[in-house]
Formats: sequence, structure tokens, C-alpha cells
Amino acid sequence: MATLQHDAHLLVVDDDPRIRQMLTRYFEDEGYAVSSASDGIEMRVHMRQQSFDAILLDLVLPGGADGLDLAREIRAQSDVPIMMLTGRDDVVDRIVGLEIGADDYVAKPFHLREVHARLKSILRRRQSSGPNAEPVSEEIVGFEYWKLNLSRRQLVDPQGAEIELTTGEFDMLATFVRHAGRVLTRDVLMDLTRGRNLEAFDRTIDAQIVRLRRKIETDPKRPQFIKAVRGVGYVFTARLD
Repeated sequence: MATLQHDAHLLVVDDDPRIRQMLTRYFEDEGYAVSSASDGIEMRVHMRQQSFDAILLDLVLPGGADGLDLAREIRAQSDVPIMMLTGRDDVVDRIVGLEIGADDYVAKPFHLREVHARLKSILRRRQSSGPNAEPVSEEIVGFEYWKLNLSRRQLVDPQGAEIELTTGEFDMLATFVRHAGRVLTRDVLMDLTRGRNLEAFDRTIDAQIVRLRRKIETDPKRPQFIKAVRGVGYVFTARLD
């Protein structure tokens, strides 16, 4: 993992050359390395040749694969942070993007400083798990033979295998563990996991929880750890070790 801002490598995927140029110039001026692609074909070439610290991905792209298709493809092979760029003010698209595993989204037209602030937040949350992270006093919480390392942002299952989580999934699980036994509304979950004001859509939180359940529950359809409280929100009922 690159150190925050100074040598982080970004990949901008957008079919509009003006937006690609604008984002590239801005982030290079801020100290980032930036590569760009106009479609999924170019994106795949870049990803085969090098690794990235974050991907800024346009929702609407030419060809057979749009941004949601590419986000799904990326997430199947990597947990690299994805920020969706969308010109459509469509709540469904945003929810689907988060359900696929995108870490954030920003609507066009956007302010470059806002995109930068959101990107820094994503990178900062991931930085402690990188191989070059400074030594820290580790905070590890166990639940039902699982181990959640809050300092290194790692989750290990009862068999000792590390489970890959996106930034959003890890933040959601960490929030549940820190508030185990307490019923949390969707608005509270949005505030605790995002750390900033954001339009809180019920289905956004639900989508994140569906993804998280698939990774930690024996039977996601009959969850034992993250349970819904009808008309209120969710509660983490696992026994902490």
C-alpha cells in the first residue's frame, strides 16, 4: 500500500477525455501517480500491468461493459477501493454499485476537492493494513472464534484463513463489533461507517449488510451474527471472545 497521497497510484476510467484530463492533472498536482483508461478494455490492460491504490470508475461507459459490470469484475479479483463516478442521479444505480462492492460514489458535475476528500478518507482507512504501515498497538476483537484486527483491518475466520473485505464491509463489521448487542438504526449505521453526512438510503445499508453476511454467516439467509430488527435496524448478536 502506498503512503497516503504522496505515491498512491490511481486509475481513472472514464470515456470523456475532458474528465480524464481534469482528474489526471488535479491528482498529479496533488502528488499522486495517475493512469487513465477510456473503457473496460484499456482498464484491463492497465490492471494486468500494474497495481493501483484506488480506481475512479465512470458508471456509463461505451462498449459491452458499463461501470457496474466493471466494478463487479474488479471486485471478483481484488479489494482495491472503487469510487464510482455517475452522471445519473439514480438512487438504484448507487445502491447497486455499493452492493457490488464500490466504496463510494460521487455524482457529476463534481467538485475536485470533494472527490479528493472522499478519496483521502478511503485511503486513510485502508492504510493501516498495508505492508509498510507503521507498527501499532494491535486491537483485536474475537467473536465466535473469528478474529477481527481493528488496527490492521484484517478478518480471520475460525480456520485461520484471512477473509477479504472491502473498505465498506470492514467498516460495517467494525461498527457492529464495537456496538455489539445494541440495536443500530440505518441512519446511525450510515453515520458511524461513513464518518460524514451523506444521504442515507435504507437499501444502501441493506446492500452492504447482505454482502457482509455472505462472508461471515454460515447461512446468510438465516443469519446468526447480524440480525434484523423489524422496523428499526440491525443488531450484532455474536458472543465476543
